[in-house]
Amino acid sequence: MIDTFTELDAKFYQEALKEAKAGLEEGGVPIGSVLACDGKILGRGHNRRIQKGSAILHGEMDALENAGRLSADVYQRCTLYTTLSPCAMCSGAALLYKIPRIVIGENKNFMGEEELLRAKKIQILVLQDEETIQLMEMFIKNHPGLWSEDIGEEAGECFYHD
Repeated sequence: MIDTFTELDAKFYQEALKEAKAGLEEGGVPIGSVLACDGKILGRGHNRRIQKGSAILHGEMDALENAGRLSADVYQRCTLYTTLSPCAMCSGAALLYKIPRIVIGENKNFMGEEELLRAKKIQILVLQDEETIQLMEMFIKNHPGLWSEDIGEEAGECFYHD
């Protein structure tokens, strides 16, 4: 298992960051993710909860969905790259598919389930990437209600769909 940040990691993380920026440009939450295995990107995505009116399309979930169905042995060789520490839902998906390694852009703006992931022997590498931190800080400051909704906190306003 790789325990350092490699040149390939840097390349794949930059792709996740591009996804986060694409999400922001679409009017969504700027969180991006890439699922990579054997030197190739299998799936990429970004948070599309707002854009799609979805309850579950966080960046990691979008990347997994876009990767399509994969066999267990493929997931078990993958690294999941995400710009923000994964929430309980996204951590659960990584645990379900036994993804052994997660590279996280930052956890200053949101601390997800890193402790649980580590307890389950998932290798976690947190970059504390300054560009990513600033991107999230700006979004949270400018859109506190959307941010609260995205992380399951009371936002003061409910949105229901028929």
